[in-house]
Amino acid sequence: MARIAVIGAGMGAMATAARLAVAGHRVTVYERGTTYGGAVGRYEREGFAFDTGPGLLHLPAVYRDLFVKTGKRPLETCVDMAQADPAVRHLLPHHGVDVALPGASRGGVAAALDGAFGPGAGERWNAVLGRARDAWDATRRPLLEEPLPADRRALAADPYPALRRSGLLRRRPPTLAEVAGRELGGGLGELLAGRVRAYGIDPGRAPGSAAVLPYMEQTFGSWYVRGGMRALATAVHERCRERKVEFVFGAEVREVRTAGGRAAGLLLADGSEVAADSVVCGIDPRLLPAASLPWPREAVPVRGPGLPSRLSLFLALRGARPPGTVHRTLVHSPGLDVTVLRPDDPATRPDADHEAVTVSAVCGPGDTAAVSPDRLLELAGQAVPGLRERLLWHEAHTPADIEAATGAPGGAVPAPALAGAGGRLLYPANTTAVPGLYLAGGWAHPGGGLAHAGMTGALVAGLIVEGAEFRGSQ
Repeated sequence: MARIAVIGAGMGAMATAARLAVAGHRVTVYERGTTYGGAVGRYEREGFAFDTGPGLLHLPAVYRDLFVKTGKRPLETCVDMAQADPAVRHLLPHHGVDVALPGASRGGVAAALDGAFGPGAGERWNAVLGRARDAWDATRRPLLEEPLPADRRALAADPYPALRRSGLLRRRPPTLAEVAGRELGGGLGELLAGRVRAYGIDPGRAPGSAAVLPYMEQTFGSWYVRGGMRALATAVHERCRERKVEFVFGAEVREVRTAGGRAAGLLLADGSEVAADSVVCGIDPRLLPAASLPWPREAVPVRGPGLPSRLSLFLALRGARPPGTVHRTLVHSPGLDVTVLRPDDPATRPDADHEAVTVSAVCGPGDTAAVSPDRLLELAGQAVPGLRERLLWHEAHTPADIEAATGAPGGAVPAPALAGAGGRLLYPANTTAVPGLYLAGGWAHPGGGLAHAGMTGALVAGLIVEGAEFRGSQ
């Protein structure tokens, strides 16, 4: 039985802790804050409740596997999940388009797009997602299910098989924005670019392989946890406690201690020392003191300075949620895409005569003019008729609030890793140059998002339990 110290109580860190505990290790999680879940938080006021982080789960199989591998009770007995159907509604006011796409139905999506954009639109959309499936099949294991290889050249090349229609494509692979413009065009292309932008990824800089993100949504569906995504964080925390994982809150890590050339424990901010046989860093590794980093500090950022964050508005509305309301709506406008979440969940509102709505948009440094609460309210009004008249109050959840909850500088929110772009959209490997020090969570391979962060649990636990020869689940 080895002693494992885990830094942070985010989703990836807890997924790692649960797997290590069930493997027979003694695991203690040290969290600088007062609660678990990292960015997966909850805001409550006057009977209304809102998720402060992700509002939907994609690839639920990641957490189903976690619960199967760590206990007798499967995920569905611990949380109540429902697939969103329609999966998403798209509003493009400047194109006069309002279309709802069904969940996990290729034919249904094609028919809806034909009706919105004209005959052939659905065929073009499914052709793009078919090429995205090829990219998914080519990179799924090395990008998501296996430890990051030392030779990353295969993941540096863009696996998306773009159509060759110009000399430009002979010189370099197209960006996602170019794929959207050339293979879809017009409003349909904007729909694809906006779906990718919602992940905090710039379509103008992202490779064509970013099309795997809408492919993943359409193939595996979008799932809501009743009670909010915080209920999923609570279920993972409870599974950790069932497996005898210990949690120490209010415990800020000052340093990762080494002895004999390997990680040997932690030094906490109160001066106390913690001995450990291995250490798992479940936070952004740039938050560790310079002496603890096993690489030059400037080598850690994977997307450069000014990483994107999110601005969210929590809206308390009078009046019942209308029947047939779509759970998620994306409002596309020039220069800004806004996500509007309207869950049909009694746990989010004081009674049936009120509604809780979350509005959010990706923002970056200097975006306060384009991404402001007033602008978000204006665009949300496209999705929620009579919004201003129904509004009781609203609260803003800013990048500063995200930073306070997670410690991430500027409230940065990590996006999923992508193949292509010369490897610049990959994250640090789960192993480090310091033996016994591992990286988990959204700032490590394979990147951000609930599903991807959860995948780090299987990768890090496998590397600790089986050693360097671990090659992922079969």
